[in-house]
Amino acid sequence: MTTLILVRHGRTKANADGVLAGWTPGVFLDKHGESQADAVAARLSVVNLAAVVASPLERTQQTAGVIAAQQAVGVARHTDERLGECHYGDWTGRPLKELSKEPMWSVVQAHPSAAVFPGPEGESLAQMQHRAVGAVRDWNARLGEEAIYVAVSHGDVIKAIIADALGVHLDQFQRISVDPCSVSIIRYTKLRPFVLRTNDTGDSLSSLVPAK
Repeated sequence: MTTLILVRHGRTKANADGVLAGWTPGVFLDKHGESQADAVAARLSVVNLAAVVASPLERTQQTAGVIAAQQAVGVARHTDERLGECHYGDWTGRPLKELSKEPMWSVVQAHPSAAVFPGPEGESLAQMQHRAVGAVRDWNARLGEEAIYVAVSHGDVIKAIIADALGVHLDQFQRISVDPCSVSIIRYTKLRPFVLRTNDTGDSLSSLVPAK
C-alpha cells in the first residue's frame, strides 16, 4: 500500500495578489509562505519519508527543500515536470479578477474537462490531469508498496489527482479545495485508492507512522 502525501506549495505574492502565476519563472514563497512551509515540514518530520518529489517551479522546490531538511534521516529529492502547474498559456500572469470576465472562465469552473487554455503554450486541464496521475502511478511503482512519500505540487494539479483517486469526473474537481501547504493523503492499494485526508492543515500526522 503506497501512501502518497500531496502538499501544495506555500503562499506566494502571486497567490496573495490574486494573479495566475502558472509557469512564470521567479515566483518564490513570501514570508507567510515560508512560515507555512516550516509548519508543514514540522508536521511531516514524524514520518519517515521514502522520497520528496516536486514540480520544477521555484515555489514547489522551496517547499520541498524545507520538508526534506526537517527529515531526521536524509531523504532523496526528485524533480518531476509532470507535477508542474498547468500550462495556462495566454492566461499566465493575469489577475484572476480580469480572467473571471473571460468567456472561458465559466467553462473552467463548470466543465473543466473541456477547458483548453489559449495560446501556443496552452494546455487542457484533461492533459494536465493525465500527466499528473501518470507521474503518481510511476512513483508508486518505483518506490514500492511500503513507501510513504511526498509530492509537492500546485492547487489544480493536486485537485486533479484527488479527483482521480476518488473516482469522480474531472468536471467535479472544482469542488475540491487545496490551500497553500495543506496536506492531502491517498493510499494506493491493489483494490483501489483510498483518500485519507484532503486540504488538511491541522493535527499531527503520527498516525502514518507504522506500528512497531
